[in-house]
Amino acid sequence: MDSPPEVTFFTLKGSWLGLYALDTLARDVMVPSVSHGFKAFTLSHNLYPGNEVDKVIENAMTAGAILSKRPQKTPWGGCSGYFKEPGENL
Repeated sequence: MDSPPEVTFFTLKGSWLGLYALDTLARDVMVPSVSHGFKAFTLSHNLYPGNEVDKVIENAMTAGAILSKRPQKTPWGGCSGYFKEPGENL
């Protein structure tokens, strides 16, 4: 996988590890990078095309998660959104 300048990807067995600069990741999650609650770590779940991302976010919200970023199209052709656990400070 080719890495854009703002991220470095490492191919693992059946998965990938992506490392972003703190400011870049915080901007994508839509939280301040200086927040004491932002741990500069996210987990990603890749899905098939369609409205799968919306379904996962909706299910998480139903289970009590707090929306951090509504799903939106990405420059690389995918779609991403973020949610956090209840009571988690960002």
